[in-house]
Amino acid sequence: MDLRQYFRKIREIEAGLSDPFPVVSSLETPDGGKAGIISEIPRSIAAKMIVEGRAVLASEAERDSYRQQQQEAKAAAEKADLAKRLQVAFISERNLNSGSSRRPPGISEK
Repeated sequence: MDLRQYFRKIREIEAGLSDPFPVVSSLETPDGGKAGIISEIPRSIAAKMIVEGRAVLASEAERDSYRQQQQEAKAAAEKADLAKRLQVAFISERNLNSGSSRRPPGISEK
C-alpha cells in the first residue's frame, strides 16, 4: 500500500467520524487480536484501526451496552470511594452520659 493513500484514507475516515471518542469493536487479527472487544478511543486512533482492518465502528446496540456498563462501573467506583471516606464512631452509653458534663476548655454552659 502506498503511504500517501494510507494516510489519505486515515484522514478521510477521521473526518467522517462525528464523535471525538467513537466506540469501536475489535476484529480478530492474525497477530492475536481478539474479536468483539468494545472500546472508546480517540478519533485518530479509531480511524487508523479501521484502515488497518483491526476494528469497525460499534453498532448502536453495542454502543448503548458499552455506555451502560461504563455508567454502572462509575457508580460502583463512587460508592466504594464513599465507603472509604465514611467514618463511624462507636460510643458506649457510659461514655455518652459521662461526656455530657465534660466540656472542652473555653466553652461555657449557657
